[in-house]
Amino acid sequence: MRVALYQCPPQPLDVAANLHRLQQVATQASAVDLLVLPEMFLSGYNIGLEAVSALAEPQDGPAAQRIAAIAQSTGMAILYGYPERSADGQIYNSVQLIDASGQRLCNYRKTHLFGDLDHSMFSAGADDFPLVELNGWKLGFLICYDIEFPENARRLALAGAELILVPTANMIPYDFVADVTIRARAFENQCYVAYANYCGQEDQIRYCGQSSIAAPDGSRIALAGLDEALIIGTLDRALMNESRALNRYLADRRPELYTALGKR
Repeated sequence: MRVALYQCPPQPLDVAANLHRLQQVATQASAVDLLVLPEMFLSGYNIGLEAVSALAEPQDGPAAQRIAAIAQSTGMAILYGYPERSADGQIYNSVQLIDASGQRLCNYRKTHLFGDLDHSMFSAGADDFPLVELNGWKLGFLICYDIEFPENARRLALAGAELILVPTANMIPYDFVADVTIRARAFENQCYVAYANYCGQEDQIRYCGQSSIAAPDGSRIALAGLDEALIIGTLDRALMNESRALNRYLADRRPELYTALGKR
């Protein structure tokens, strides 16, 4: 499966412009099976409660319908970040996967909110870590800060995830997460991890770029720098199987020793 990550500067408060550049990028990314966009791609991330409330949409809202049409016309699945308004009026930092036929496959809500910024805008997602299949690969989902908790990636790996998709809005001075943590999560969980970040600046936030697709052996099959980029990597099942044969982290676990991890 060929996976593309679009690293870009945010275009805050302009849903129409973001949908337009999604159409352009999807058209440019020919022969790709899956396109992954950053966290809150639809609206921008650092936009405040009033704006996020105004721009939040339900899972089947107008933007989702437009993205479904783009996915169908370009023949690729699309994972995008957006502010979700639930039926009960809560607002979540969410990502949604729409497949190449235009069907909504999965919606995931960020479970670990980062700092005052996230807490001022969003409700935290519940204990719902979906796993879906796309083109024969089992996909799990996390958003930004979620991947910095090793328990999140491990539970997905134990459930069978072969690729963990992580739309993010990671900023300076947390560059080491993009550089080190993503590779470590892939290696310790013996799966691919795709990390799609912003670059550039949004008010006082300076994003650190370095989007990547990390492989189960700790290598990176695609890596962006600090500027806008479309990077593409091909998932290799043989590489994953060979790495799993050499690295026995999952098989050598002793869960009876870790029960205290579930306590505060």
